[in-house]
Amino acid sequence: MDSTSHQSDPLRRARLRWRARRGLLENDLIFERFFSRYEHDLSDDDVGALTRLLELSDNDLMDLLLSRKEPEGDLAGPDVNRILGLLRAV
Repeated sequence: MDSTSHQSDPLRRARLRWRARRGLLENDLIFERFFSRYEHDLSDDDVGALTRLLELSDNDLMDLLLSRKEPEGDLAGPDVNRILGLLRAV
């Protein structure tokens, strides 16, 4: 695995933004506001948690973003909860 951090590599930041583009407009709007506010403050751990959230389907992700559901199983950790809290706050 490459040891370059997310913050030191503009290409990695661009890829993360691209990966966050979703099929549901509501999700896109939340992620756009999130990146506008937090992109340059994200740690590599934050990026890892965000990547795990982005692996969800659009509808499952929306349920989490809108607090219709809470993270379960492997997603129910402090790292994901932190990023989810930031996403919900934007």
